[in-house]
Amino acid sequence: MQAESQQNPIDVTDLHKSFGAQTVLDGLRLEAREGETVAVMGRSGTGKSVLLKLLIGLEPPDSGSVCIRGREIGKLGVNELNEIRKKMGFLFQQAALYDSMTIEQNVMFPMERHSRMPPADRKKRARELLTGMGMEKDFDKLPSQISGGMQKRVGLARALALDPEILLFDEPTAGLDPVTSAEIANLIVDLKKKRQMTAVVVTHDIRSARTFADRAVLMDKGKIVAEGGFDELQKSEDPFVSQFLRNGC
Repeated sequence: MQAESQQNPIDVTDLHKSFGAQTVLDGLRLEAREGETVAVMGRSGTGKSVLLKLLIGLEPPDSGSVCIRGREIGKLGVNELNEIRKKMGFLFQQAALYDSMTIEQNVMFPMERHSRMPPADRKKRARELLTGMGMEKDFDKLPSQISGGMQKRVGLARALALDPEILLFDEPTAGLDPVTSAEIANLIVDLKKKRQMTAVVVTHDIRSARTFADRAVLMDKGKIVAEGGFDELQKSEDPFVSQFLRNGC
């Protein structure tokens, strides 16, 4: 375990992924360091969401490697992969809540499936997480009874249920108004301060990414074409980088 802790939480090397004749990832390399929040940006269809699926083992790469804490997940058996996944929280673009469950039950669900926590403790933790998201008055509501921004908050609380070391976000502010987007961005900042978790955030929202990201990577045609802090990227003379930042601001 000691050697594992010295590895980057995420190391991606020479990653390739195609679907039929369409190349989605073309030799991509990425690392996320301890406690770092990395924003992954780029035009639609450039492989950002596919990258997240490969990071959590929902899709296998055609070649290359995805290492979580030094362990290449493509070489793990089902049980080992599930243990790795318990260390990772995933916030889906549409929150992906279960419509028939209350928001409290949605947050408790991962604990019921993947922990031996007693029911009373699961309930207590779910309520603490939801309260931390400003949802303390809504435990018994169904997802259909709350707004899209509130659903994102519930999805984030559920992603934290098993106390992960790594968080993956797929477009956390998509479809939200500017005020709610800023609230979600600030929640990500608060999580980083309180929990020191490593996060990879796929986003088109440059304004929000400036708030929460330590580093940004810009993808084009399945490759990372630029990376660094926003001040550094702003000085880039690459036409694609300049256009993307200008049009996205």
